Amino acid sequence: MVVKADAPVFTILAASDDYLKVTSVTREQVLGKGFFEVFPDDNDDPDNENTARKVFTKVIETREKLDVPVYIYDIIDPETNTRQQHYWSCSNIPVLDADNHVEYILNTVVDITGEVKAKEAAIESENRLLLAAEATGLAIWDFDIQNVSFTYSPQLVEIFGLDSDANFTISDIGKQVHPDDMQNIVLKAYYESLITGYFSYEVRIYKPDRSLHWVRVKGKVLFNSKKEPVRMLGTLVDINESKQDEIRKNDFIAMASHELKTPLTSLKAYLQLLSAKLAGSPDPFINTALLKAGNQVNKMTALIHSFLDISKLEPGKLQLVWQSFDLNKLIEETIAESRILTSSHHIRFEPQNVIHVNADRDKIGQVIGNFLNNGIKYSQRGTSITVCCEVLDENVRVSVTDEGIGIRQKEQEKVFQRFYRSEDDDLKTISGFGIGLYLSSEIIQRHKGKIWVKSTEGRGSTFYFSLPLTTDQPTSS
Repeated sequence: MVVKADAPVFTILAASDDYLKVTSVTREQVLGKGFFEVFPDDNDDPDNENTARKVFTKVIETREKLDVPVYIYDIIDPETNTRQQHYWSCSNIPVLDADNHVEYILNTVVDITGEVKAKEAAIESENRLLLAAEATGLAIWDFDIQNVSFTYSPQLVEIFGLDSDANFTISDIGKQVHPDDMQNIVLKAYYESLITGYFSYEVRIYKPDRSLHWVRVKGKVLFNSKKEPVRMLGTLVDINESKQDEIRKNDFIAMASHELKTPLTSLKAYLQLLSAKLAGSPDPFINTALLKAGNQVNKMTALIHSFLDISKLEPGKLQLVWQSFDLNKLIEETIAESRILTSSHHIRFEPQNVIHVNADRDKIGQVIGNFLNNGIKYSQRGTSITVCCEVLDENVRVSVTDEGIGIRQKEQEKVFQRFYRSEDDDLKTISGFGIGLYLSSEIIQRHKGKIWVKSTEGRGSTFYFSLPLTTDQPTSS
């Protein structure tokens, strides 16, 4: 819009179609009229320097362009004939005559109502989030990766046992996290999140009095258009009370399981002696009963070992004993042990060359055993289970393939979660606590390896793990 600098009238000389559209007026309504006749300046606040009259007057006095980033002016909605509040961004450019006086003012406006209301909604949402965080004890933090800038809600320093006015940096957090958890959990989750975009873990932190507390961290990574990580947004909550209850429960289970092992071992020995003594008995019932009793003892032994494994899931208890060994030989030994417990499946393995790895032999054997046990449990009697071991680049990969029921696509990412059991009603009768694969995942991750599964429902599953062919020994915890 072009306005003549004839204060105080400010006659409107021209208006573009866009100007008329955003202000909901016609050209006939504005041309030749005074600006304030068409657009009354209702704001008489003496402290408001952004009223149109004051702005026009200042442009005439200074002969310089004057921008008003945001001001409010209501317009009439032509459909409802009601006044609606709108926000505008305005620019006023002076046009000088030959004597260097302002002759016209070029007034341009942009309707920014949507942007302003979106910002207000974002602020309102943030305030609600902060109130909710304060009520629940949830801490919110934001880490600018590129500028190494760290901001957080007041709850964060409270959880770490510091004063609310403490200046807390990302390096300060690292100093209070337990060293083992920092090495094996936090750093690992950080680098993985730069690929996946998400992170979630539980770690121990030291408070100023050196007491250990558990916290849970969750969040996501934001990437720019070049797919470079730029920010990490996360939450942190104190879970120490519930975690201590869980640890006490696990300790009790481990203690009870350990006490159960002694009478169960004696029972198994007596059954073996009884079976040997009655081996020549003509009564088929005796042999059948002893065989079934022995199988039940083996099942109970496996369940007790599963209970004992629960106590190993806490950081600091899963200790690794490093040694160099032939992985193929370990696989053959593990298969032989599985065949002793069950002869219902055909287990096939064709070892190639000797493959030496540096790892915890017993723990890796446990992972292979878990894979075999899952293949046996979830496939029909008489089907085959195939084990492969091969070197790929600088890693060795072990796979166990069954011909069983398979795993649903939506469950494949969950099978390595702690205590996870399938939601399928037909599978709930299969014994187990849902910790075998979780423990396997923990063991492989502590070896700096990878673990995964590929499966087709109704056609079987293949479980994999890979280990680096290196002599380095990662820090265990």
